[in-house]
Amino acid sequence: MTKPTLPRVPSWVPEAAVHYLAHIESGASIRALARRSGRHASTVLRQIRAFETRRDDLLVDDALRRLGCIVGHARKAGSPTLEARMPATHHSPTEDDSTTLSEARLRREARRVLRRLCETGARLAVASEMDKAVVVRDTGTGQPTRTAVVDREVAEALALKDWIACDNPGRISRYHVTARGRATLGELLAEEENAASGLREATVLDGADAGGDPATGARQMRFAPGDTPLAALARRRDKDGKRFLDPDLVNAGERLREDFELAQMAPRTAQNWDHFLRHAGEPPAPP
Repeated sequence: MTKPTLPRVPSWVPEAAVHYLAHIESGASIRALARRSGRHASTVLRQIRAFETRRDDLLVDDALRRLGCIVGHARKAGSPTLEARMPATHHSPTEDDSTTLSEARLRREARRVLRRLCETGARLAVASEMDKAVVVRDTGTGQPTRTAVVDREVAEALALKDWIACDNPGRISRYHVTARGRATLGELLAEEENAASGLREATVLDGADAGGDPATGARQMRFAPGDTPLAALARRRDKDGKRFLDPDLVNAGERLREDFELAQMAPRTAQNWDHFLRHAGEPPAPP
């Protein structure tokens, strides 16, 4: 059983969405899709009907429109007449293009966004006129705190893959993490932990694992907390009922954490320390 493919469609798109796009945009028959994917025709039909129903969701509808434009562009580009009219510099969007969301970037962003959505009271809010979505959380201060900013195409992909869902679509739609999204976050965090463990094992000294207890061999485990230390402190009150942290301090702390996470995701550039080390042992220059 093989997953059907469409020209220029990213590899992260679910099979059911590929079937829907192939049927709606390319005109492929349900039986042809069933033969190609090794599934029963009734299964493919249910997938197509399910995605037609899901188009009431703002992000799902926008994601299908975005992918439909890619499929339609690639299908028209395959026409010999149109190809003859295209300039030599013209090319169709691919997964390597900056305009197309790659699977690597989606997984990296999903790890960040889903972790924030697993926090208590967190929701992803988006409107049709917004270029970006935001994750906000009710910290008990009476004013929601923004904990993350998400690119629109990333939010669309999360909804298309059923990692987030909206119960009441409206002018401003609010999404919560689904059970599938929580399971996916666990897998992403496990991959991150395995990569970190492999790096630690490569730098083991005297047989001791730097990431665990050298005496017992117990390895420190990472997990997705449902809350953050800052949010816990924000709910604390003293004996007089006064909040331990003012809302302004909570918002400043969340903005600092968000900036730190975004900086961690940026491309790393190696710093040349030779200049600093070369003069480290020299006496200071006389005044």
